[in-house]
This record gives sequence, structure tokens and C-alpha cells, in this order.
Amino acid sequence: MTESLIKNKYDINLKGKDFLSLAELSSDEILFLIDEAIKLKQMQKNGEQHPFLKGKVLGMIFEKSSTRTRVSFEVGMYQLGGQAIFLSNRDIQLGRGETIYDTAKVLSRYVDGLMIRTFAHSTVEAFAKYSSVPVINGLTDLHHPTQVLADLQTIYEHKRRLEGLKMCFIGDGNNNMAHSLIEGAVKVGMDISIASPEGFMPNEEVVKNAQTVANNTGSTIQISVDPQQMIVGADVVVTDVFTSMGQEDETEERLQVFTPYQVNDELCKHANNDYIFLHCLPAHRGEEVTASIIDGPHSVVFDEAENRLHAQKAILKNLL
Repeated sequence: MTESLIKNKYDINLKGKDFLSLAELSSDEILFLIDEAIKLKQMQKNGEQHPFLKGKVLGMIFEKSSTRTRVSFEVGMYQLGGQAIFLSNRDIQLGRGETIYDTAKVLSRYVDGLMIRTFAHSTVEAFAKYSSVPVINGLTDLHHPTQVLADLQTIYEHKRRLEGLKMCFIGDGNNNMAHSLIEGAVKVGMDISIASPEGFMPNEEVVKNAQTVANNTGSTIQISVDPQQMIVGADVVVTDVFTSMGQEDETEERLQVFTPYQVNDELCKHANNDYIFLHCLPAHRGEEVTASIIDGPHSVVFDEAENRLHAQKAILKNLL
């Protein structure tokens, strides 16, 4: 990229701030981070060293398992010249009943930032409240902002713009990906449509707040039970697993409810001819998406997965 996505990039200062949801960032801050991610990616491709965080340490607390989140943050810190420490419930006293208050206060004395991947969003909010170092939401049941920042970066790289594009999410609307996609899309001027079964619609508060933003950016938010209607004219098609972590006992019921929401060739005929397909992975081929789509010519899922690294680095560089 030869120029910034925003005009006043030097006015952006995220140092010391938390990264809990995209709703808490301004449109310019999101565009700035995408811009930074693309530049850091190019530096890596060019073989340029970029030790912006030399001597810095990131503490990573995992209450949910992970592949992309752990590796991207750990490798990202290493490439930025710093280090990362992996902490599971079995490794720290939080898993034995120590309070978030005590854990956050103590870890803040040791590390320069905390990344937390957990269940309740209130957990990362509590860590942010009591921590004296930046706290990054690596995933909660309500939001997945680091993933969606990488998604927006991927869309920009393939479409060369964000504003005015239409994104369609098909599947469980009441999950962290749908919520963060809604928040991120309206912030950058994208239209978004959500197709979900009754009983699985997005969080009302998330939609209400996003609609306020959309009124200012000119974006639209559509929500329906009809996937064929929602995907019409889509530039970007997104889905996620039908059963997320912690919902395993609902698997059979969910498969029955969500079968009509599978992203397949027939459904995607209604998207724009040059649509791109995104999936945060892991994917279950034959369930939420067919192999012909996720492994087909419209799929950019591995570019998307790679961009987790670069988006994470942009967040780390600017917060730490």
C-alpha cells in the first residue's frame, strides 16, 4: 500500500488502551490498524526486521483452546522483538479460585500487556478494569474483534476498498463472529446482512448500538431468517461453525436447525459473481459450508488466517 487508509493517521494514538470490542474503537482507529497490519505484513514479506516491541512481554491467558489466536499472538510478539507467555487455567491460580482483581493486579506488575481468550465477556472487562497494562480480547462468547480486524484487512486486500461493499453472514447470528462483524462493518461503511434461524438472532444491544453507528456512516444492517434473500448482491460471504466451543451438547439439535443455512454453490449463485468467501476456521466441511465453496476459487480463508498474524501485530505494536 502506498498511502494510508485515513488522512490524519498521526492523530491516532492507541498506546495503553484496551482492545475489547470493535464498538469501542472509532472508524479511523480501525482503518489505522488495518493500514498498520498491511504495512507490517509487507515488511515481513520484504525480510525487514521490525523489533518495535523489543524487551516487551505479553501474557496470554487461555480458558478456551486455540490454534490461530495462540500462534499468531506468540509469533507476532517474537517478530516484533518481544516475548509471549502462555498461561492456561492449570498454570495460574485463577483456575483455583484466585480473584480476577488479584490476578490482574499481579500480572500487571510482570508483563506489558495481557491477551485473554475466555467465555464470559465480563471476564475481559474485569481484567481491563483492574489491570494497569493494556488488555486484548482474544475471544469471548460475545465478541471476536481480533479475528474481524483480520477479516477487514483481507477484504480490503482483495477488494481494494471497504466502504460500500456488502457483507453477508449466514449461520448463528447470536455468536461472537456475527457480533464483531456487525460492529466492524458499520464502522468502515460496509453494509451487512445476517441470515439466522429464529431463536439465533444477534444480540439486540449489539444491533442497537451498531445501528446508531450505521446512521452516521451510511451503512445498512439487515437481519432475516431467509439466507437466499440476505445473500443477494453480497461482495463478501461469511459463515462460522454451527456449534461453537461450550455448545457441544447442542450439536445434534443445532445441525437440524442450521442445515438450511449451509453455504453451498446453489446459495452462492445469488451473491455477486466476484464475491469472496471468509471463514474464521476451524471449519466443518459438509456442515456450515461445502468443500466446493471453502476450497473453491472464491475462498480466501487462508489469506484470512494468515492475516491474523499481521492484524495481531498491528494491535500489539500500537497498544504496547
